[in-house]
Amino acid sequence: MNRTSLIRPLFTRRAKIAYRNALDAETVQRRELAGLIACARGTVAEEMFGFKGVRTYEEYRNRVKLHEYSDMRPLVERMIAGERDVLWRGVTRNFAQSSGTSDGKSKYVPVTSDSFRRNHYAGGFDVVARYLSLYPESRMFDGKGFILGGSFANELTLPKGVVVGDLSANLIENINPLANLVRIPSKRIALMEDWSCKLPALVKASLHENVTNLSGVPSWFLVVLKEVLKATGAQELHEVWSNLEVFFHGGIAFEPYREQYNRIIDPERMRYLETYNASEGFFAVQCDRDIPGMLLLMDIGVFYEFIPIDDAGKETDCALASWEVEEGGVYSLVITACNGLWRYKIGDTVTVTSVNPLKIMITGRTKHFINAFGEELMVHNADAAIAATCHELGCEIANYTAAPVYAGDRTRGRHEWLVEFSKMPDSVEQFADTLDRNLRKVNSDYDAKRSRDIFLDRLSVVQAPAGLFDRWLASTGKLGGQRKVPRLSNDRHVIESMLGLM
Repeated sequence: MNRTSLIRPLFTRRAKIAYRNALDAETVQRRELAGLIACARGTVAEEMFGFKGVRTYEEYRNRVKLHEYSDMRPLVERMIAGERDVLWRGVTRNFAQSSGTSDGKSKYVPVTSDSFRRNHYAGGFDVVARYLSLYPESRMFDGKGFILGGSFANELTLPKGVVVGDLSANLIENINPLANLVRIPSKRIALMEDWSCKLPALVKASLHENVTNLSGVPSWFLVVLKEVLKATGAQELHEVWSNLEVFFHGGIAFEPYREQYNRIIDPERMRYLETYNASEGFFAVQCDRDIPGMLLLMDIGVFYEFIPIDDAGKETDCALASWEVEEGGVYSLVITACNGLWRYKIGDTVTVTSVNPLKIMITGRTKHFINAFGEELMVHNADAAIAATCHELGCEIANYTAAPVYAGDRTRGRHEWLVEFSKMPDSVEQFADTLDRNLRKVNSDYDAKRSRDIFLDRLSVVQAPAGLFDRWLASTGKLGGQRKVPRLSNDRHVIESMLGLM
């Protein structure tokens, strides 16, 4: 009997519980909210946000306003300084550094001891549980997991004992030592900050291991895997790791990278499972084989609310509980969680694909879109069009970003795309034509604005030199395994700063 089959029943029991809870969202989520409020008794947040004495969700919704990070920042800074019982009970020593806010400053998300235990690690357990329930023949624990993570921030002056960095760095630093028996690389390598040193170290650490599973962001992992092939001279990864069976991925959409993965990993022997694991919490995991839609995890220290997005892509005035959403609805996600975020808008938009059980798909960021001309282009539109274009033309991309170009006295507006190719198309102009056509297929508003070139010109594509996106991330101090370039921007700040590096 293999090692995986011995421990599989422990995981599959949990998979059944998680699925059952998604069928009874109201009961489970009301209980979860009551527990979160009880745990926050005596905190600054209880008094400041006005939920002291609250007993029901309806009271909570009426008394506590929705929060942006700017509302939380002063309290988070007090937590970083060592003050106890602020947003959550006790003293918090770990903070996940996330992408910047509208004021240009980074976000520091508290990672409390409760969120480590009840949410992040519990979510990781749920991912494996779901996978083993879908694939009972798996032998993933007969080998090791290759986990690609980030690093801690060194530029900050912090009180003794307080650490700030990528969420993955916090998780690796605090992981149960037993987990290190079934994962690579070592903690020393995993937490290295300099990627010019880290990349060869990751390759060297993995070459002679029996790797059965991968976990990380698709774009970054692709770089590592190509270096593994280069180091070994192999054509595909099963020549290096014969028992490789699954990639647990998240952070960005996988579709633009699928064909590149299929070129280096035998698709008949490889499985892919999407996860929703953000700095703010672990929320969902893909529920079915090869079917989009992630099961919302209802009992791991998070209470969910959903703000409907109207036809113009704007948030409406009200928030709904998980048992009030409609299938097919597009919503901005709001959480209350055991890291001390109270009715917090995390900035992601999701589509509800099923209400019983409750499943979602990530469709983008509330602030990452282009609507300069009424075209309402969202990230999921862009990802789908890029994937279709690469498939049609046989090319591959490493990264992209796009922004509007506004109309001049004698020119119409258009979108400008900055694209770094890992495999060039025959013609960049042909790529632009095809991408424009595919965008019109997936977005009716863009198609309407492009009709007869009356309002909007065909998009333009600028070919980025190899490594430009990494250089830009490094210039912002955000180069690392979990850092991402904004796909779409409604202004030209990001793209101009990148063009300036060319």
